[in-house]
Amino acid sequence: MAGSRHKIWARVPPRPVVPDLLEKQAIISACETVIATVLKPRFLPVITPTEFNYVIDIHGDWKAGRYRFMQRYRSGHANNAGVEFDAPFARIDRMGPDQFDIYWMRHTGTWYKLHVGKTLAEALHILHTDEVLFPY
Repeated sequence: MAGSRHKIWARVPPRPVVPDLLEKQAIISACETVIATVLKPRFLPVITPTEFNYVIDIHGDWKAGRYRFMQRYRSGHANNAGVEFDAPFARIDRMGPDQFDIYWMRHTGTWYKLHVGKTLAEALHILHTDEVLFPY
């Protein structure tokens, strides 16, 4: 059947809503406070160099209505010692006024939605209490 057309329906996930500048700064500030006061002291109290990749920092990054929580790694391999790279482990997407979805980054590089419609305070609390979302 040359020339026949088939309709394919795909469900497109909703995109995060980009907030105004003041709200964006408030979200970033709240996330950075959680990183500095909860995540770093708990999961990175000391940096221990190894002969493999090892974590040297936990930080965040805002992009297009999403805030990603990332670990910064440094390579200890002899052939590329000192090379650094980032690996995200969790993210929050702003879906509306004080509505956030929480995602977890699987080791395969795929994001999985774990929590839907949380306030910023709830989302940040979940980030440091839900073991699935802990940095690895």
